[in-house]
Amino acid sequence: MKSNPARLEPKADKDTVRRHNLSLVLRAVHDGGEATRAGVAARVGLTRAAVSSLVEQLLESGFVTESGKTFSGQAGRPGTVLKVARTGVAGLGVEVNVDYVSVCVTDLSGDDRVRLTEHTDNRAARPAEVLARAAGIASHALESAAELDLRPVGVQLALPGLVSGGTVRQAPNLGWNGVAAQEIFARALVAGLPVGSDNEANLAALAELWFGDLGRERTFLYLSGEIGVGGALVLGGELLRGAHGFAGEIGHVVVDPDGPECRCGSRGCLEQYAGQRAVLRAAGIDENAGLPGMAQLESRARADDAQAVAAIRQAGAKLGLVLSGAVNLLDPDAVVLGGIYRTLMPWLSPPADRELSRRVVSGLWPAGSGRLRASSLTGDAARGGAALVVRDVLADPVAYA
Repeated sequence: MKSNPARLEPKADKDTVRRHNLSLVLRAVHDGGEATRAGVAARVGLTRAAVSSLVEQLLESGFVTESGKTFSGQAGRPGTVLKVARTGVAGLGVEVNVDYVSVCVTDLSGDDRVRLTEHTDNRAARPAEVLARAAGIASHALESAAELDLRPVGVQLALPGLVSGGTVRQAPNLGWNGVAAQEIFARALVAGLPVGSDNEANLAALAELWFGDLGRERTFLYLSGEIGVGGALVLGGELLRGAHGFAGEIGHVVVDPDGPECRCGSRGCLEQYAGQRAVLRAAGIDENAGLPGMAQLESRARADDAQAVAAIRQAGAKLGLVLSGAVNLLDPDAVVLGGIYRTLMPWLSPPADRELSRRVVSGLWPAGSGRLRASSLTGDAARGGAALVVRDVLADPVAYA
């Protein structure tokens, strides 16, 4: 008995093919930083005539610009250099975290063009108030973008905790449960732009992938150290989301089942040893001091203050313990530490490295291997969110022309 054959998609028409090829050409210019028509044709496998026609449409729509000539060293006329436009279509990313809101506008190249950050304790306000304030900051960023002749066409909201379908299912450190954050934010945003949402560690990991210093490495584990500890796994350049979109909650891996109670309801979670509040408390600093407290911690560590150094090293050892299990399970090329961990690496890294070298069975993680590294200065969740909007534009420029 024959099974029913899968339904086939309708044959692509000329408009569909051209739409696809416009994306190919735009992405070739974007990925190369700059290119000539001949270079694009060689890369995407289209004729020079076809590429020239597509480039003219992209120029007319404002997605690319021409700037000067380039010489290949071969016979023939020099080619006109193409670059993605610095004005026009852009992306907007908004990160809502426990103690700050950060907003970023990127142009088509992914460059951070507008940045606004407000430090405030978001635990003290209702979710609707926090999201309305974030929408207000985003509106100010849109005004600044307009002065630069940038036109964001979408917003990506970066949120802590378990995020699925636009809802924060659980964000223990904010005290949010079942908050329809995407919908609430969209209603508060006067501009009326389409809004998407994702976990903040996922978007920070994408920023690291697209703008960081990973080189050819495309499989890595990213940790975002804030009041909570978020995580994301990138496999071959793609996020691993899990069956329900909740993969990466490494901050709630249990280090000690008899340890301190966690806001998630469990005990002895990693963030109770390596989260911002835990490290400040162990160093004898007000655990709610936030950014000033972290600055004090780093200053004291640089001055070889014994309590400060011991607090960071203890956090590093607990991180290494949990990370060794993750590395054994997932076999990443690297582990990237972002958020508060980036500036604490001189004291955090050695004990974490020692745990990894002792416990990772592959033997590929000896102390000093360089596989454990600080995140770059070029990316965070807000920029990752804005760049994700830009990626949608690159995938279908006609939809945003």
